[in-house]
Amino acid sequence: MRTPEIHTLICGGRVVDGTGNPWQYADVALSGDRVAGVLPPGSVDAANVREVVDASGMVVCPGFIDIQSHSIIPLMTDARCLSKIAQGVTTEIMGEAWTPAPFGGKIEQPLPPDFFGNRAPEWNERARGWTRFRDWLEAMTERGISPNIGSFLGAGTLREYVKGMEMGPPTPDELDALRRVTEEAMLDGAFGVSYALIYPPDAYANTDEIVEVCKVVARHNGVYITHLRSEDAALIEAVEEAFEIGRRADVPVEIYHLKASGRSNWEKIPRVIEMIDRVRADGLDVTADMYPYVASGTGLSAVLPPWASADGKLYENVRDPKMRATLREYVKGMEMGPPTPDEL
Repeated sequence: MRTPEIHTLICGGRVVDGTGNPWQYADVALSGDRVAGVLPPGSVDAANVREVVDASGMVVCPGFIDIQSHSIIPLMTDARCLSKIAQGVTTEIMGEAWTPAPFGGKIEQPLPPDFFGNRAPEWNERARGWTRFRDWLEAMTERGISPNIGSFLGAGTLREYVKGMEMGPPTPDELDALRRVTEEAMLDGAFGVSYALIYPPDAYANTDEIVEVCKVVARHNGVYITHLRSEDAALIEAVEEAFEIGRRADVPVEIYHLKASGRSNWEKIPRVIEMIDRVRADGLDVTADMYPYVASGTGLSAVLPPWASADGKLYENVRDPKMRATLREYVKGMEMGPPTPDEL
């Protein structure tokens, strides 16, 4: 087999290859846009290479994969996505709770103005044509973008497509529609389905409904990825719900940003990790990711009770004096004291 011509040699750096191995000093040889080899230092004569990059004092590693990317709008407004590429993120996996496709059914706005305002006006009408899940991703790649991209089907989009912002379980016909839209998305390349169960309309989905959707995902070797229904007082119960969905649907489970919100709940994390280790030992495919700090951020709909957003009436409810008083009392009962400086 012919040895590929080496165009670029990155030398002098500490190589972290992403396999879990310890770092090592090595030279990385590139042929075109491919890695031709990770070689012992000095094993390639630099005089025979077009370009030599001195990485002394630096780390050389594969591009980072962001499995919970929120770059949907940034990719529309800046195809380079410099905010991520400049940090070394070369693959972005989107879809937590929401995707701009498929558009149709009871969805009124493909790009919700509450979140995105007028940051991508040229895409608003175009997005109305994304009636299949793949249409959005194809529009991005046809335009040309810097990172590799992929996505889960956002369950908020799925449920709004079928039931709008209505609370309550789906009818048999609606459940069939949920299955159909999920099936189409999986055929279009979705990695699975993503539920963010503190945000409406995802929060309106009960366990049985999620199981039925995930059975479709499982048939296509997909993944159920979830923002748990509670990350505070009911954290243990929320983790158990994720396990139940995994068992009943026979689907792998990934938990987004596993954490215990509120200092009084921090002691629960060791127990949660023990729970995950135990079910994994029993054969249930459950994984989780974390971010290494105690700050967080979210939107108003997550702070208020899910019923406040029912039927799309969130802003109408907060404008109503009597309803606003009720919501104020609800929020006052939450454990959300003022943040410390390192939480800002």
